Amino acid sequence: MERDDLPDSQPEPKKPPRTAGLRTLLAVAVATITLGSAGTALAVQSGYFAEKPDGCVAPDRTVQLYAVELPRDPSTNQIRLGYGLTPETASYPGPTMEMMEGECLALTLHNQVPEATLAALRTDPNHPLGVSLHVHGVKYTQKSDGTVHNPGSYVAPGQSRTYTWFAKPRNSKTGSPGTAGYWWYHDHVVGGTHGTQGLNAGLFGGLVVRRQGDPRPDRTYVSFFGDRQSINLRRGAEVDTCDPVNPVPGPTCLVAKVGEKVEFIVVGIGNDMHTFHLHGHAWADTRTGLVVGDNKALVDSIPVIDNKTLGPGDSFGFTVVAGDAVGPGHWMLHCHMQFHSDLGMATSLHILDENGQMPPHNGHGPAHVHGPAAGSGAPAGAANAPAGNTVAGAADHTAHQPAGS
Repeated sequence: MERDDLPDSQPEPKKPPRTAGLRTLLAVAVATITLGSAGTALAVQSGYFAEKPDGCVAPDRTVQLYAVELPRDPSTNQIRLGYGLTPETASYPGPTMEMMEGECLALTLHNQVPEATLAALRTDPNHPLGVSLHVHGVKYTQKSDGTVHNPGSYVAPGQSRTYTWFAKPRNSKTGSPGTAGYWWYHDHVVGGTHGTQGLNAGLFGGLVVRRQGDPRPDRTYVSFFGDRQSINLRRGAEVDTCDPVNPVPGPTCLVAKVGEKVEFIVVGIGNDMHTFHLHGHAWADTRTGLVVGDNKALVDSIPVIDNKTLGPGDSFGFTVVAGDAVGPGHWMLHCHMQFHSDLGMATSLHILDENGQMPPHNGHGPAHVHGPAAGSGAPAGAANAPAGNTVAGAADHTAHQPAGS
């Protein structure tokens, strides 16, 4: 909904006090990509439609997205917010969005976060109350920017508005690189000018933009590396049982069958540098992680890596063939900033054999625990999250959920 009564500018919020001893989190969070069936017709207050970027004649698809308050963390009382394709399936991270280059997507955001909750999160009493969608990588006009700098591009409590994203295709004549790649979206309003409290509370999700002809994965996992989260406060878990026995959100683990194409979307949030390292697997340092074609000179010029640096706001993605030449097994995934992995930035990718059976496991791998099925009384962070949601982690936090492609 467009708000004509919003001021043209807002005073700078006061800087929040620095807090010591912030714990580190690896949130490996993946939501099912279900946008093809997500466009249920719902009434939007005022019918406001955001201006479309050049190249977007009309939306190819529409999506309804909800921002809601989730149950608070039972140990810290930390406020939790999440995006969802329905209010009941809201989680953090939010649903993984998928677009094709050339596609125009209209997303209507419904703000169901209570006004009192937003007021409790802001760092300046004069800062406006609302939530927003700010996206990386694709094209949009300033009315879809999702910031307080562009009045009308965020959503007041109880209101709705539409954002328009355009996945501009590559243009070889002009040199425009297009928008195919691995991106993310997040709030840019809650708490202050930069939406820091919205990010801290869980308002973020992954976005993949594909180019025609890109190989399709069998499984997709979205990994968020960050701090200021309290996804799982259970410390010192020494086993990775890959079953729902521990009181943390979600039912499943990172799992694939040998030979399957497994896609990772990796995003850095928070304030720290990280690396993404996957044992037993390597990928080409290209847009997709795969090498296509028989041009030997071109292939030889592409680095092959198994560890990639990730800064705040960065995102990248790649695809590996599960168990390629190494077979089934339990393969560690972790940050190679050693004190981060020591604090719990580690989990496992479990690769099943050809019959879909879990290989033998002595239970002693990276600190890693799992939780109950979604909607079964799981604590804050993924309560009522999409089916298949998993939040896991130990000494300091790992969250993940599988996503189909």
